[in-house]
Amino acid sequence: MRHGQPSVALTGWLRARDLARLAEAYRVAGIVDAPPRVSLDVFQRIGMVLCSDLPRSRQSAHALRFSETPVADALFGEARLPHFNQGCVCLPVGVWLVLLRLLWLAGFSRNGQSYRAAKRRAGLAAQRLIDFAEVHGSVLLVGHGVMNHLIGRELRARGWRCRLRPGKDYWTYGVYEAN
Repeated sequence: MRHGQPSVALTGWLRARDLARLAEAYRVAGIVDAPPRVSLDVFQRIGMVLCSDLPRSRQSAHALRFSETPVADALFGEARLPHFNQGCVCLPVGVWLVLLRLLWLAGFSRNGQSYRAAKRRAGLAAQRLIDFAEVHGSVLLVGHGVMNHLIGRELRARGWRCRLRPGKDYWTYGVYEAN
């Protein structure tokens, strides 16, 4: 499941040199909304809840009202978006996000995590989820958009079937099953 809506708005215009400030604000951001009622009902039967160690993921996991405290782990954290430290180019934040993700896929990783390292971490995260699922029967990961996508790809590569494809919006989730 993807976390709830972050308290940092990803709107407006920014200069390249201001991207570091936005990245840090987003890293420490909490959430400003609550999970949909259907999610509260669906996930009450989950065997174990995991989340990343980032505040928006942890707060989202707590907002789902599980009886046990979710296990927070940096392994499930978002693939940190690279960014520039300087520059006067001013673009809408949404354009920066798309541009930086495209550059990231092409190998740019300054001030972030490389695509290769993120894929490697997603493989470790997928194995951790598989291990927990074998013990607990079912597992919910409250994570982040890009990393959830990479983990899903790793699960499918390991023979898991995607029964419900995750959406891109906040609070959307996917369902993966072992074959």
